Amino acid sequence: MTNNQILRRIRYTFDYSDAAMLKIFAAADLTVDIEQYHHWLRKDDDPKYINITDHQFAIFLNGFINEKRGKKEGPPAIAEKKLNNNIILRKLKIGLNLTDADIIELLLLAEMRIGKSELSAFFRKAGHKHYRDCKDQFLRNFLQGVQIKYRDNSPWPTEAE
Repeated sequence: MTNNQILRRIRYTFDYSDAAMLKIFAAADLTVDIEQYHHWLRKDDDPKYINITDHQFAIFLNGFINEKRGKKEGPPAIAEKKLNNNIILRKLKIGLNLTDADIIELLLLAEMRIGKSELSAFFRKAGHKHYRDCKDQFLRNFLQGVQIKYRDNSPWPTEAE
């Protein structure tokens, strides 16, 4: 999954307006103009489509955490320069204040079963012997479960819609 696809899904799931999305970026100290933001939301085959960088998306996720849980005391979180699905999953878990049991429940909503030990492998450090890469399909199912819980039971719009 691309950062743009995840950004679109978060926007859809929580029914954020353009202003709300720009406010989330601003909560993590990134000013984004509306035109640039709209280019990020375009479909992949649109000529005006622009990839959101890992760093910009990490800033958005930090802003999402600030918006959902409130800004913490002290210096702001440093946004990663390089993201992977494990980091994205961790940031969404923090932002939504989810426990492992909550994530397992969300995955069941998306008709995916996973054990607690399998799930904990995604949150380990990369060098750990039980670390496991979070694949796109897992992240897609997690986002589907989040959508079912936080939005409604309607399916994610297809590319034709």
